[in-house]
Amino acid sequence: MPTGRMSANITQDWEPVVLRRGKPKAADLKSAKAVNQALRSGAPVETVRKAAAGTNKKAAEAPARKLDETTEPAALDRVAGEVRAVIQKARVAKGWSQAELAKRINERAQVVQEYESGKAVPVQAVLAKMERALEVKLRGKAVGAPAPAGSK
Repeated sequence: MPTGRMSANITQDWEPVVLRRGKPKAADLKSAKAVNQALRSGAPVETVRKAAAGTNKKAAEAPARKLDETTEPAALDRVAGEVRAVIQKARVAKGWSQAELAKRINERAQVVQEYESGKAVPVQAVLAKMERALEVKLRGKAVGAPAPAGSK
C-alpha cells in the first residue's frame, strides 16, 4: 500500500551493547586509594623503596654535567675590554650616538650597546663594519691604531 512514504524493510537491532572499562592506568594503581582497596580485598601489593628516597641527592645529574662540560665549551668569548673602550672613544670622538653608529653600519642600536658593554660575542663582520665607520682598528694586535678610511 503506497502511502506517499518510502516503504522499506526497517529492522531493529535488539542485541545488547556492552561497554567495558579500559585497563586502569599506572598512576591510578599507585594512588593511596587503590592501594588501600587492594589491601582490603586481599590482593597482592608490592612496595619498593627507591634508592635515594627522602634525600636531596641527585646522583644522575653530576655525570651528565661532566659530560656536557667535556663536549661543549663552558662560555663563549666576549668583547675584550680594550676593544670596548676603543669603540666608545672613537664613537664619542666622532660625536655619534650609539644609534647613529648602528645606522651607519646597518645594525641595531642594541648591537652597538652590547659591544660597548662587553656582553656581545664578537662577530668579525660586525667588527669590520665598525672599523670602517670609526676608522680605527678593532681586530688584531694593533687595536686602537688609526685605520685608513677606505680600507676593506
